[in-house]
Amino acid sequence: MSRSPSNILPESFYSNPDVVDVSRQLIGKRLCTFFDGYFTTGIITETEAYCGRDDRACHANNGLRTERTEVMYGKPGHAYIYLSYGIHHLFNVVTNREGLADAVLIRSILPTEGIDTIKERRNNRPPKELSNGPGKLSQALGLHTSLSGTTLYEPPVWIEDSGVVVPKIKSSQRIGVEYAGEDAKRPWRFFTDPENLQV
Repeated sequence: MSRSPSNILPESFYSNPDVVDVSRQLIGKRLCTFFDGYFTTGIITETEAYCGRDDRACHANNGLRTERTEVMYGKPGHAYIYLSYGIHHLFNVVTNREGLADAVLIRSILPTEGIDTIKERRNNRPPKELSNGPGKLSQALGLHTSLSGTTLYEPPVWIEDSGVVVPKIKSSQRIGVEYAGEDAKRPWRFFTDPENLQV
């Protein structure tokens, strides 16, 4: 690894009882991975909040427990990674406290380190298509469902305070959760334009 992990977000960041606030605060933070000698990072540019109570868009809504979602009920500051459409590995951050199953989906990042490795993992796609989606960023950073439950306080997966200035954070409805009815209209998606980041 080219440098030692620094400014890693503490457990107190994830134990915030307001998952929407955590989702917004994650914009501009740095998501890092270190696998098989390869170090890759990206600045988080898009997130979505999911609440384990009264949110039909959440996998664990109102106490629903399955083998897949059990990690959501664990301690804050762990990864919840699930397979979407049998293809895409989607990376989430567990928040709040044990037993409540709140989580934030990381939807997009701006790659900053390990670019050659990221390009290889993404089959040399154009720069704007390397990590502009939840499945794409997981592939870019080497994230896989086998890592679900991994702590986010140390390698191989962690999140740092990047020091990056985020000029404007926007919000909108979450994407792809129309089945959730009125809950789909909640403005719990946060994003910023990567081109405006002062990296």
